[in-house]
Amino acid sequence: MTHVLSLLVEDKPGLLTRVAGLFARRGFNIESLAVGASEIPGLSRITVVVDVEELPLEQVTKQLNKLVNVIKIVELDPVQTVEREHMLIKVRVDNTTRSQILEAATLFRARIVDVATDALVIEVTGDTAKVEALLRVLEPYGIKEIAQSGLLAIGRGSKSITERVFKN
Repeated sequence: MTHVLSLLVEDKPGLLTRVAGLFARRGFNIESLAVGASEIPGLSRITVVVDVEELPLEQVTKQLNKLVNVIKIVELDPVQTVEREHMLIKVRVDNTTRSQILEAATLFRARIVDVATDALVIEVTGDTAKVEALLRVLEPYGIKEIAQSGLLAIGRGSKSITERVFKN
C-alpha cells in the first residue's frame, strides 16, 4: 500500500541521509522524495512516498521520531490532501509532429519551456494520473529525456503541520 509521509525537520547537514537510511535498512523502496524549505526559517519539509504494509511503516515512523532533528511526522490521507508532481519532458519533434505535440501539451495544460528544431521541452504539473496520461500521449513521438520532482503533498483546509507543533 502506498503511503505519503510529511516530515517537518531541522535543516541540518546529513539529516536526509539518515532519514533515507532508515527506510533502506528496512528494505523499503522510496518511490518519491521531495525536500524543501518550510514556512518556518531553519525547518524543512520532506515528503516521502513509500509502498509498504502498515505495521513495518509504523516501526519506521517510530524510529524517525527518535531522530533528534525530526520535529513532526504526519501520514497524509489522500482524500484530505492536495498532491502534485512536476515534470520536464524532452520529446522528439519534426515538422510533421510539432503541431500534434503542441496540441497535446495544450490539452494537458502543460507549457512549452524550450524549443529546438528537433525537440521540445514540456513542463507539466498535476496529479500523478495527469502526468502519466501525458507521458502515454507523448511516448509514440519519442521521449528523449525526463526530469521529475518528487511528489509534493499538503493537507487540505486551514490546518498545517507546523501549527500543531508551534503555537503561533
